[in-house]
Amino acid sequence: MVVEVKGRVEATESSQQKVEVNLLLLGANNVGKSALTVRFLTRRFIGEYGEMESVYSRVDQIHGQEVSFNVWDSLYTQDEEKSSSVSDKQLQWADGMILVYSICDHRSFDVVRQQLQYIRRHRKSVPVVIVANKRDLRHHRKVSDEEGRLLAQSQRCGFYEVSAAETYHGVLLVFHRLVDLVRESRALRKSSAGVRGIVRSVSARFGKKWVE
Repeated sequence: MVVEVKGRVEATESSQQKVEVNLLLLGANNVGKSALTVRFLTRRFIGEYGEMESVYSRVDQIHGQEVSFNVWDSLYTQDEEKSSSVSDKQLQWADGMILVYSICDHRSFDVVRQQLQYIRRHRKSVPVVIVANKRDLRHHRKVSDEEGRLLAQSQRCGFYEVSAAETYHGVLLVFHRLVDLVRESRALRKSSAGVRGIVRSVSARFGKKWVE
């Protein structure tokens, strides 16, 4: 299912090229992936969702630039052959990933760790943000803040502990931070490609002179 949500877009005198980003949400069931997605898209919190997988779209402004979001809210299914439950299609589609676990469920943290290991083996440099959700239920905490931060640091990921139920701002920061990481990754790839092109050009020129 594809749902399009249009955010408010203010016109600027110097219009910049629109950026499009594909963001994938991963994690076990019942950790709040859909709640985070809908909170970001509509500012509203809805606590109960059925088992469904959807791709949502939204246009927003970040740092004065128009950004088109495509958000894939994935469904976790345990696969015997691929225990990480991350498909090749998802890996290739995503420009950035949000891995969500519940601080009240250590098993969900283990699922995120497993998925992250799989992602780093197959797409080492893709930007990832880890989200510890359900901060409002910290009296039922099973995963410490330190565990989440250490995992994020060890795998070069962003980290946020939020409550989709309590606040919109924390959720907004997650998505905007991931867009920043995607931009940085694209700029780095473009810069590296430019350097490689210069090196090839110089090598070819010197090789030609050597032959002459």
